[in-house]
Amino acid sequence: MAYATGAVLIAALAAGCTSDSGASDSAPDDKPGIVAPSSAPPGKYRTLPDACRAIPRATLKDLLPGTADMPEAQQDKVFEGAATVTYDTDRRIGCRWKSDVPEGTRSIHLDFERVVSYDTAVSDDDRAREVYAKKETAADLPDTGLPPESPDASPSGSGDPDGTDEADTGTEDAGADDKGATGDTDGTTSGSPADSLQPRLLDKLGDSAFLDDALSRAGSPARHRTVSVVFRTSNVIVTVEYTAQPAMPTEVPDSKELQEKAQALARQLVDSFNE
Repeated sequence: MAYATGAVLIAALAAGCTSDSGASDSAPDDKPGIVAPSSAPPGKYRTLPDACRAIPRATLKDLLPGTADMPEAQQDKVFEGAATVTYDTDRRIGCRWKSDVPEGTRSIHLDFERVVSYDTAVSDDDRAREVYAKKETAADLPDTGLPPESPDASPSGSGDPDGTDEADTGTEDAGADDKGATGDTDGTTSGSPADSLQPRLLDKLGDSAFLDDALSRAGSPARHRTVSVVFRTSNVIVTVEYTAQPAMPTEVPDSKELQEKAQALARQLVDSFNE
C-alpha cells in the first residue's frame, strides 16, 4: 500500500513538471505590442548574367572589325572572351574581348556589378544609386543641364559594407586625359557637333547613365581612345568600355563611331535585363 502511494506521488510530480514547461514555452508569444522591425525592399536582381555570353556573336563581329576575315578557330577564340577574375560572381562579373588586325586593335570590357545593401533601413536600389553617383562624380563630366543622380537623394548608410565605395570611371587607359572630339552623333546634349561628343549624362538608358570619352595624349607611340558607358538599372551597375588603337601612330580613333557603337551595345544590354 505504501509502494502504491509513492508511485502515485511520483506520477503527480511528473505531470506537474510537464504542465509547467508548456506554460513557460508559450509565455513569450503572449506578450502584446511586439512588432518585427521592417526591412528595406531587396533589389530587383538577385543574380548576374554570364558576362562572356552577354554580347551576341553578330554584335561582337561589328564591334571587332576584321574578325570576320579570321580563320574560324581564331574567331572562336576571340569571341569566347576572357572572364574577369572576381571573388564573388553573384556580386560582380566581367569579360574582355580583343582583336588584333593589320588595321589596329579593338577591345571591349564589360563589367556587371550587383549592389547589395547590408543596412536593413537602406534598399539595394538606394545603395546602388550612391555607388553609381560616385562613379558619375569621378568622371568629372561637363555641365550638360541634365540632373545628376545624387547619393543623398535617398536614405543611405554612411559606411561601405559591400566594398564598392571606391570611385571607378570605367576607363583603364593610363594617361587618357584628352576628352571629346569633333563630329556629330545622336548624343543627348544640344549645341555644336563638337559639344554633342563631349563626355555627358545620357537619358533614356536604364535608370541613370553617363558617357566618358578619353583619348591618349598627343605624342604617344600609338593614339588610343576609350569610350565608356556606365548605366544603372535597379541594383545593377553596368560598365561598357570600348577601345580602339589604330596601327598608324598618326591616326586618331574616331570618337563618333566609338560612341555610337558603345551606346548601341549599352541599349542592347539594358533590353536584355528587362527581358
